Amino acid sequence: MSTERPDNDVTGPRRRRPPLAVASVAAAVLLAGGGGAYWASTASSEGDKADSGTAAKKSAPLLALDAPVDGPGGTSSASDSPPAGIAPGEPDPGGPPVIYRAAGELPDGPDEAAVHQAKGTVASADVARLAKALGIPGTPRTEGTSWVVGDDDGPGALLKVTKQAPGTWTFARTTPSKPCEPGKMCANGATETGGDPVSEKAAKAAAAPVLKAAGQDDAALNAGQLMGHVRVVNADPKIDGLPTYGWSTGVQVGPDGKVTGGSGHLKALEKGATYPAVGADEALKQLNEASRGKGDSGRDIGGCATPVPLEGEPKPPADPQCVPSNGKRAPVTQTVEDAVFGLALNYVDGRQTLVPSWLFTVRQAPGGPENTVTQVAVDPEFIEKPDAPTTPSGDRKVTSYGADGRTLEVTFWGGVCSTYTASAKESAGQVRITVTEKPQEGKKACIMIAKELTRTVTLEKPLGDRTVIDAASGGAVPRG
Repeated sequence: MSTERPDNDVTGPRRRRPPLAVASVAAAVLLAGGGGAYWASTASSEGDKADSGTAAKKSAPLLALDAPVDGPGGTSSASDSPPAGIAPGEPDPGGPPVIYRAAGELPDGPDEAAVHQAKGTVASADVARLAKALGIPGTPRTEGTSWVVGDDDGPGALLKVTKQAPGTWTFARTTPSKPCEPGKMCANGATETGGDPVSEKAAKAAAAPVLKAAGQDDAALNAGQLMGHVRVVNADPKIDGLPTYGWSTGVQVGPDGKVTGGSGHLKALEKGATYPAVGADEALKQLNEASRGKGDSGRDIGGCATPVPLEGEPKPPADPQCVPSNGKRAPVTQTVEDAVFGLALNYVDGRQTLVPSWLFTVRQAPGGPENTVTQVAVDPEFIEKPDAPTTPSGDRKVTSYGADGRTLEVTFWGGVCSTYTASAKESAGQVRITVTEKPQEGKKACIMIAKELTRTVTLEKPLGDRTVIDAASGGAVPRG
C-alpha cells in the first residue's frame, strides 16, 4: 500500500562538582553529578564478580545498536540539547574533533547492568489520567497512530500521545489564528502571559500532579531552566537505582502558576537483558577513539598561522579558532570532571532503549559551561556493529515511524516541490519502507527548502514486533 500527495500542502551560583575520588577496595563510593548518584559496593569478592560476569555473558544476546539518524544538517552545541539529528550525549559530528581528558582517576563501576525498554501500547485510561492532571476535559480519541485529548481547532489545550511504546506525549495550550474582520480589534494567535517567572518551589508544586500521572513522581527534579517568563521543571527518573540521561519529562509552568506545556514518555520501562559492563577508563578510551572518526578528526591536522596585524588594526585573539586553508581544524580538548554510571537513551533495533552508559561531565575551559557526554558501557564483545548508511544521493531516508495496528506513519526529509510516495514490502520479521520522490510537473521555479514530512502506509497485517527497515539505506528505522 502507498500514499501520495504534494509537499506544498501544509495542512497538517551552581555548586562546583567535587574532584573525582579513588574507590576504596572495601568501601562504597558515591559519585555525585548529572542529577543523580550511584553507589557501588566493592566489598564483594573477586570470585563473586567473576561469577556474575560469566552469568551475564551466557544469557545476553548481542545488542544491536543503531547508527545515529541524521536530519538535514546540524550545528555544534555546548548545551545538553544536541543539534537536530544528534542523539542525547552524542558528540556533534559536524564540529571539530574533541579529545576528552580526565581530571583525576575514574571509577570502575558495576560489573554488569541491564537495558530497559518500553513495550506494548498505551491504554486509553492512562491517557485520560494524564489529561485529567493537565485539566483537559474530554475523552481520548484516535487520530492516526496517536491518542488525542482536547481541542486543536479552538482556544484550549491539546494532549497528544503516541499509542505505541514508549508513548511519547506532548501538551500545549492552544489558541487558533483566524482572520480578523476589518475594523475590529482581535487577539488571535499565541499570546504570552506577562509577569515574572514563578519560583522553583511553585513550579515544582504545579508540575507535581502531572508528573504523578505520568509515573514520574519519584524522579529527580530540576526547575532551573527558564524560557522567557516560563519556568521548566525537568524530571529525570532513576531506573534500578541508576540515573538516566535522555529520558526526561519536561513540564512548563507560566507566570500564573499554570502548566502551559510539556512532553515525556507515558509507557513504563521494562527490564531487559543484562550485559557485562566496562569501567569509566575503558569507556573514555572508546569515546576518544570514536571522536577521531567524527568532525575533522579523520583528516590530517596541520598547523595554521594568523597574519600580523597592521598598525591600528585590532590584535587577533590569544587562542583563535584556527582553520587552515586545507580546512583541517585542530582538536579541542575537554576536561572530564565527573563520571557517573547510569542509563542513556539509544536506539536498539529501531526502538528507544535505555542502555548502560557512562555519563561524563565535561568542560572545555575552567569556569566555562559544562556538558554531558555519554558512552555506552556495554562490553564491546556484546555489541553488534551497525552498518554504515548507504543512502544514495537524492534518495529519501526514513528517519522515524509510528504504528497503530496496520497503520504505519513514516517520517523523512523532503522538499516542497515534489510529490512523495511511501510504500511497504512485508515479510515475517521486517517491513521495508521505500519513499519515492517525483518532481511536480509544471514547476519552473521552486524554493529549495527541506522540511520534515510524514506519509501513512496501510500494512497487510499489524506491525507487531516486526522491525521497520529503510529500504534506501538498509538500516533499522527508530520508532518516533
